[in-house]
Amino acid sequence: MQYKAFMIKYAEIGTKGKNRYIFEDILVKNINRKIKNYGDFYIRKEQGRIFIEAKSDYDYEDVVNALTKVFGIVGICPIVVEEDTSFEAIKGKVIAYVDQAYRKKNFTFKVNTRRNDKSYPMTSMEVNAELGHYLLEAFPDTSVDVHEPDEIINVEIRKTVYIYSITIPGPGGLPVGTNGKGMALLSGGIDSPVATYMIAKRGVQMEAVYFHAPPFTSERAKEKVIDLACLVADYAGAIKLHVVNFADVQMAIYDNCPHEELTIIMKRYMIKIAEELAKRNDCQCTVTGESIGQVSSQTVFSLAVINDVSTLPVFRPCIGLDKQEIVDISEKIGTYETSILPYEDCCTTFVAKHPVTKPILSAIEKSEAKLAGIIEPLYEKALESVPRQRRQAFLCRMTVGTGILYVCK
Repeated sequence: MQYKAFMIKYAEIGTKGKNRYIFEDILVKNINRKIKNYGDFYIRKEQGRIFIEAKSDYDYEDVVNALTKVFGIVGICPIVVEEDTSFEAIKGKVIAYVDQAYRKKNFTFKVNTRRNDKSYPMTSMEVNAELGHYLLEAFPDTSVDVHEPDEIINVEIRKTVYIYSITIPGPGGLPVGTNGKGMALLSGGIDSPVATYMIAKRGVQMEAVYFHAPPFTSERAKEKVIDLACLVADYAGAIKLHVVNFADVQMAIYDNCPHEELTIIMKRYMIKIAEELAKRNDCQCTVTGESIGQVSSQTVFSLAVINDVSTLPVFRPCIGLDKQEIVDISEKIGTYETSILPYEDCCTTFVAKHPVTKPILSAIEKSEAKLAGIIEPLYEKALESVPRQRRQAFLCRMTVGTGILYVCK
């Protein structure tokens, strides 16, 4: 059957008290942005629910797929609407709904009624019993099972009546735009797109920075990261991707610092640059894909030394996940196949044979002192390789200026 409306359920938003309307309004805005290209829709709020009404023909699968990628939604319910709230009208609509929605009528069911209008002349239990009786009469091969039914026929009695039995899971979380902005360090591997997705799921609007190091990293490696940003943007909304030319900084570190400390020192400079870009773009945190113990630079000791250069919070949502758990999420969100394409990133270009796993901050700072007078202009040059101006994206990817700022959505 062709559904003309959807009821959207949310969960955590309902705990926000007097601020709930802020979260609801942003969720409505995000839903509209996600589905507006699929048809003409009217979206409204009503007592803990959001309703979407189709004003034109639309592709059901496209719209449902889009809604399953809007953070803040926990359930998508295709509904039929009955304007007449009399029991006779509800009874007729429910019987017609079951007849059209189910080709085979040999299932168990129960009726679940909610009355937002408490002045309704029948209680919820009375409506359940009466509707169950008439459904059994209309479809004798069905039976009632109130404990473990095959299907639950939901009836919500408000100013109008909404009938549904299908709830498609949404992604959960909070609407993007309700919890500030973050700058993700996007490397092109499996972990960082997952980390970006996970922080966006908590309502954070995301930007990202990729450290490009030509000729050690290829243009195809950069394209891979742009592709990943676009895949994550399918959930997170538009992501502005900053591409930093990091090659000169890397070479200075390689030429002047102990090789066993290369990765730690490089990551400290990456965090410095990411933080500066975050501040320039009104972000309140940086985000990385590190997981404790996965590689030498991700031990507790290493992460503490890397964190020392940051004044903003560094969020690591994958920190306690096993690699397989991260892979599972990447497969779910569609980034895995792109992440495993065999293109190098700057962190894999210069790898020490015996990297330090328990770095000491004072020793790292002593090594960095050898860069005095060398690294500062290179650091500034790397920062200035990214344009400061904001641009509006109209395409999935758009190049600004010399090709070092992309916006994916």
